[in-house]
Amino acid sequence: MRDQAEELRMLMLRSQNKLGKSIAVVSGKGGVGKSNFSMNFTTILSGIGKKVILIDMDIGMGNIHILLGESISYSFKDYLVGDKSIEEVMFDGPNNLKYISGGSGLSNILEWTEPVFNRLIAAFEYLQKSYDYIVFDMGAGATSQSLELLVSIDEIIVITTAEPTSITDAYSMMKYIYFKDPDKKMNVVCNRVFSEEEGLETSKRLKLAMSKFLSKEISILGFLPEDTVVRLAVKQQIPFSILFPESEVTKKLQRIVYNFTDTEMVQEKLPQKSNFIAKLKNIFSGRV
Repeated sequence: MRDQAEELRMLMLRSQNKLGKSIAVVSGKGGVGKSNFSMNFTTILSGIGKKVILIDMDIGMGNIHILLGESISYSFKDYLVGDKSIEEVMFDGPNNLKYISGGSGLSNILEWTEPVFNRLIAAFEYLQKSYDYIVFDMGAGATSQSLELLVSIDEIIVITTAEPTSITDAYSMMKYIYFKDPDKKMNVVCNRVFSEEEGLETSKRLKLAMSKFLSKEISILGFLPEDTVVRLAVKQQIPFSILFPESEVTKKLQRIVYNFTDTEMVQEKLPQKSNFIAKLKNIFSGRV
């Protein structure tokens, strides 16, 4: 009994000190449904009881709030320049999700000054202690600033389609991240597929290329079908997972979320530590 009590106290202590995991959703090119995936992925993740915040990092062209049909007064920009607190730029999404809009004109801020950098770090430290997952919806493609942030983030979800250009760009993105951090956990989701065979073939091509040329293993989270309900939901500015909960695309995405969280539960049995903030400080400290 003494051993069980001690184990329980240790588990409680670890739970209290646990830091949220940072996840970046990326794509090599635009038009692959990355932001729609981010919105619905986090909506479902919140719906199963996880504390989640989604941060729109599509610099100057944020659209998460548009997908939700919301008009946002404040964005991440207002926090970074010191006009608002981090709580004032956080908004309520579906299923208890929290999100921060990318706003406009943010590109001017990313020439890091020391005050801006310090506020960025302070925000992320606060969010790591307050949420199970911090999910970054990154802008399509790559900039020097976004790539530096990607290297710091704990885990990557790469969204691709079956189009050859999308596959090539997704591979290029993963290759860059690999050369910066060979141990980075990377996952692939193939979106807008016309058959399961197409989704599996595309995902396997990327997995094989990473294994063959870089000796890097990546995970296939799943694939999502081309579905007319997605466009209908975008027009109505409601996440398709909320508006069409029984649709095929929603059920496939639910399976992706369950696959993701099942993997997380297995990983939690091993010693885990998020180095997100430490890496971010190390990478960006030389810029300010």
